[in-house]
Amino acid sequence: MAYELLATTSTPALIVYLIDVSASMMLPMGDQRRIDVVMSALGAALRQMVFRSTKGVRISPRYRVAMYAYSDHVYDLLDGIKSVDRVAHLGVPELSTLRSSRTSKAFEAAERLLLAELPALRNSPAPVVCHMTDGEFTGEDPEPVAQRIKQISVADGNVLVENIFITDEFLADPISDPYRWGGVTPSTGLASEYARKLCRMSSPLPESYARMMREANYQMASGSLMVLPGHSPEFVAMGFQMSAATPVH
Repeated sequence: MAYELLATTSTPALIVYLIDVSASMMLPMGDQRRIDVVMSALGAALRQMVFRSTKGVRISPRYRVAMYAYSDHVYDLLDGIKSVDRVAHLGVPELSTLRSSRTSKAFEAAERLLLAELPALRNSPAPVVCHMTDGEFTGEDPEPVAQRIKQISVADGNVLVENIFITDEFLADPISDPYRWGGVTPSTGLASEYARKLCRMSSPLPESYARMMREANYQMASGSLMVLPGHSPEFVAMGFQMSAATPVH
């Protein structure tokens, strides 16, 4: 069955983060800034990867991580792909906000990286591209690039694309409790055209990922889309937890 290969030291999972750092990320979310919520949730996801990669006192590199921030331009925050033990040592890079959201450029950077890495990925779990944004794109439409990425295939299945949208205008009926929410399905009412676009850009949630999410006490249904309405810190954290839900050995 697709998406059942386990991440191991010899076949690590690759996760590519695309982080929107446009100026609106300085807006408040509760008593924090959006950018601070994202950094905290991303750090928690990386710690979860370290936990899943640790036996005794030794961290085995079961995950590899690439991290891009984008605004007018795309910035490689880790200077290439790093193993999770190296990322844990370096810590989450400091993020600075800039101006617009050239989302297509970020997805193009992820596409180039995946195509370059493809020969090394054929026996590894399907890579994940986790995109976080808080506003509509400027410039070129990112959807065609995201659709191309979703067609890149390894033995485990096609590349998975996840989107986290920090906005109050995603769901027609907002959900208050992330732990009881089953996810976005074809029948879910959406509040904006950009929410619908992000849904089209997102992959269905594999059963193996749904199992891992249930172990974390979330109720995401298999086949729901890998798209999250990040209207609260809890939902942002849930989105980054999903990005780290690759099964491990």
